[in-house]
Amino acid sequence: MPEIQVDRSDIAPSILPAGIPELSDDQCLACLARAVEAPDSARLDEVAALIGRLAVAIE
Repeated sequence: MPEIQVDRSDIAPSILPAGIPELSDDQCLACLARAVEAPDSARLDEVAALIGRLAVAIE
């Protein structure tokens, strides 16, 4: 039986959070600092996404 190669890279899920623009780690940390400086429950999704973005960089 012949071997068949399948490229699954296009269907693999991304570990990067969606909705966060391409930022350097320093820019991401600065955005996170501004987001938590004045607590606002409307920004919880943004804060979670920024923390997730930084966690990916640490791994």
